[in-house]
Amino acid sequence: MQKSRVTIFDTTLRDGEQSPGCSMTVPEKLRMARQLDRLGVDVIEAGFPIASDGDYASVEAVAREIRRPRIAALARCRKEDIDRAWDAVRHAAHPMLHVFLATSDIHLQYKLKMSREQCVRQSAEQVAYARTFTPDVEFSAEDAMRTDIEFLMAVIDAVVQAGATTVNLPDTVGYNIPSEMARIFSEVCLRTHRKHPEVIISSHCHDDLGLAVANSIAAVQAGARQVECTINGIGERAGNAALEEIVMALNVRKDVMPFETGILGEELFPSSQLLTEITGVCVQPNKAIVGRNAFAHEAGIHQDGMIKNPLTYEIMTPHSVGVPSNSMVLGKHSGRNALGKRCEQLGFAFSRRQLDAIYKRFVTLADRVKVVQDPDLLAIIEQEIPQVQSPPVQLAAEMA
Repeated sequence: MQKSRVTIFDTTLRDGEQSPGCSMTVPEKLRMARQLDRLGVDVIEAGFPIASDGDYASVEAVAREIRRPRIAALARCRKEDIDRAWDAVRHAAHPMLHVFLATSDIHLQYKLKMSREQCVRQSAEQVAYARTFTPDVEFSAEDAMRTDIEFLMAVIDAVVQAGATTVNLPDTVGYNIPSEMARIFSEVCLRTHRKHPEVIISSHCHDDLGLAVANSIAAVQAGARQVECTINGIGERAGNAALEEIVMALNVRKDVMPFETGILGEELFPSSQLLTEITGVCVQPNKAIVGRNAFAHEAGIHQDGMIKNPLTYEIMTPHSVGVPSNSMVLGKHSGRNALGKRCEQLGFAFSRRQLDAIYKRFVTLADRVKVVQDPDLLAIIEQEIPQVQSPPVQLAAEMA
């Protein structure tokens, strides 16, 4: 039986960077790599060295500086690619070569113009060549999820015999649904581990149908012990599986998924924020785990429950993912309890009658604006209850 630890293979600096508008300079990649190291990822895929001089330089820089995780360089199944990748990554404390070749009939026929037999031969030959540089070689069967299962098994058997220690099965175009992922990974893991129990089967999912995280989790439940993912889910087209969502799903639902990762949850939000700063690409407010609204509550019923016990509406704490705190957003859906709580936080104590009067004005204003901010609330209080003295406010400059 495979271990319950799931390897987190982060490809933010490679597949993630391929997202339009997300390219990074060498210094930016180094900053992000340092944060990924703090986060605790097992593998950092630093780039595709043959693609450009800049990509080569970034892989080399990351390989020289970041010493704890394995550092991977991507290469097509070509000697010139593998030579270039190895030259860039060879300075790493734990270098890894990641070679790939498409296996689906549509890719073989139209993109590569290659027969199945040629595909098997080239895959095995180039994995064997990569093994002459390092024992840590991963093979990816591009578009594996649209590949005939019997042919896929033939490719897997050939590359494992040639020396691949990890076999990655990408859902390259985000085509699959979780039940299909579970079926395919179950069969692949069962058949592969009968002969090669030491081989790690990996998942790499894209989000074209919004199922990348669900598909990754289905693969893990079916036997995959590595997931390839990115911070904020950035990547080609609709992106990759979001690292933070996969990790927190495994953390929160240990009752049905007893798997461990090496990720330090408190570094998830800082990682998301740093990537946003570097790329200028923000996540949507309702993004799971790291979005602005992930721990924000506006509905009165929810706010009331949160005041009484946060577990009523939060399945994880903000601190567990590095978010400073949750927030009560005062809007037209908010109730008296949330309003009263905010008034207390501002230093006021009102009777029920006074709070009712303030609440009436608050709702009228909230119908016109999206969010009632503290200055608006203070103005309502002063208008409704003029005899109330505002609490003293200490300026930030005075506190310094």
